[in-house]
Amino acid sequence: MAAPLPAIETFPALRAWQRKALVEYLRRRSEDFMAVATPGAGKTTFALRIAAELLVDRTVDAVTVVAPTEHLKKQWAQAAARVGIQLDAAFRNADVHSSADFHGAVVTYAQVGMAPQVHRRRTMTRRTLVILDEIHHAGDSRSWGDGVKSAFEPAVRRLMLTGTPFRSDDNPIPFVTYERGEDGLLRSRADSVYGYSEALRDGVVRPVLFLAYSGETRWRTNAGEELAARLGEPMTQDLIAQAWRTALDPAGDWMPQVLRAADARLTVLRNAGMPDAGGLVIASDQQAARAYAKLIEQVTGERAAVVLSDDAGASARIATFAASEQRWLVAVRMVSEGVDIPRLAVGVYATSASTPLYFAQAIGRFVRARRPGETASVFLPSVPHLLGLASEMEAARDHVLGKPKEREGFDDDLLERAQRDDQASGELEKRFAALSATAELDQVIFDGASFGTAAQAGTPEEEEYLGLPGLLTADQVALLLSKRQAEQLAAQRRRAAAKPAESARDAAAAPPAPMSAAQRRVALRRQLNALVAARHHRTGQPHGKIHAELRRLCGGPPSAQATIEQLEERIATVQTL
Repeated sequence: MAAPLPAIETFPALRAWQRKALVEYLRRRSEDFMAVATPGAGKTTFALRIAAELLVDRTVDAVTVVAPTEHLKKQWAQAAARVGIQLDAAFRNADVHSSADFHGAVVTYAQVGMAPQVHRRRTMTRRTLVILDEIHHAGDSRSWGDGVKSAFEPAVRRLMLTGTPFRSDDNPIPFVTYERGEDGLLRSRADSVYGYSEALRDGVVRPVLFLAYSGETRWRTNAGEELAARLGEPMTQDLIAQAWRTALDPAGDWMPQVLRAADARLTVLRNAGMPDAGGLVIASDQQAARAYAKLIEQVTGERAAVVLSDDAGASARIATFAASEQRWLVAVRMVSEGVDIPRLAVGVYATSASTPLYFAQAIGRFVRARRPGETASVFLPSVPHLLGLASEMEAARDHVLGKPKEREGFDDDLLERAQRDDQASGELEKRFAALSATAELDQVIFDGASFGTAAQAGTPEEEEYLGLPGLLTADQVALLLSKRQAEQLAAQRRRAAAKPAESARDAAAAPPAPMSAAQRRVALRRQLNALVAARHHRTGQPHGKIHAELRRLCGGPPSAQATIEQLEERIATVQTL
């Protein structure tokens, strides 16, 4: 007996972007449709509503969902069952056909790549809607892309979903439409786009505060020479990689100090209206994940849940954590895209992966809003590329074919090469040896702007930022950050004024000590933020839009990465607007 059709009237009310995209989809009635929506916006609900519409009006007889991971297969099946669409998450290629009890099946891209002919036969047997979740994964390998194309060419309808920036390689993605731009390059075209900035305005996602931590790092070369560098300072890529790897070393002081700060922030959120708020540490590998879990237990006195891989037990552990009030979950970075836990509100980005695609996937774990005013806080190393990605969180990216290749961030291969060879600083130790690392709150990034001056871990200055209220609108976040920065500067001035009068006279008589490059950048960032805030109050324009306009006029990266010269140019420009 065939599975009963879903009842459209029982579906939850759609959000504005979902209604608009649904109307556009039903108006077009085309074979292919691609929806790009920020993580947490509700792509699954949108896709299931389309599936229900097509099942009810007999456009299709079956639904196939293709997901990146085994865990997401279960999530899709559970979400579909809640709205009356029965999908077989246990389907295996050897089964050939789904049971009549189901409207269809959920499979992974890997399954399709291994046996595309099985899925092609299934698609040809019944009129099928194929939902390709996180479609960029179809470009992960030629076999996956070719398999998806071969398997689902006969489908009556194909719906592509993605919530992250597209790939930076030249692997074309099946069924995605590419259009040639004025520069001659082919770019992916979406039929519906709903970005983070729009979702933030609508209250669909949370405002995200990025707390960037710098600090002194030391490591030893194979010649026995010790090198030291300050995380976040301008360096060669190889030295940045070394300092970054040293900071993330569980045996150093940087990770315990950052975890202690992140747990303090989690406590603030729990006491401020999010009693079940949870934290996620994203680690690079299993060894680091286990070590971070031990650190969390030492810092908090409570064990952390650990998910090491996308295996049979991972889904159960994630589900248990999601339904509990346990404080912390530690996951190897490969699991992060499949972790969908709405109560996650604090993150620690303790991984070396930093491509725009991966960064967006990771931050997407924290942005899902459940009630008005909830905020998210992500702690990350003060690495220039990461700061740029944090500042450009709202940027939309298309998949571009034929663009000259530029490395986007670091990856494990680069970090491993940096351990073996360093052209700028001589031969570094082939077997990496981190010696020490300390943490210091460098800046807070929100809405493209940078706030705060350096604050040592564990000091009242750091606590002022960790103690920001947990329930705030985006405007309130920007206002409070500006206020905290002003208070921090006023306290510094009071401390300077409290010195003995004799020291003050000596200081007045002596010429002012020259500022270091780091001090000048902090002062210029502070001046730029004050001028942007003043323009915001005059015009009502969001801070992020003003910063974006300054970048358009002056060029260069976000202010968190900008050079002294670039900051000075923007200050001069904003004063003329």
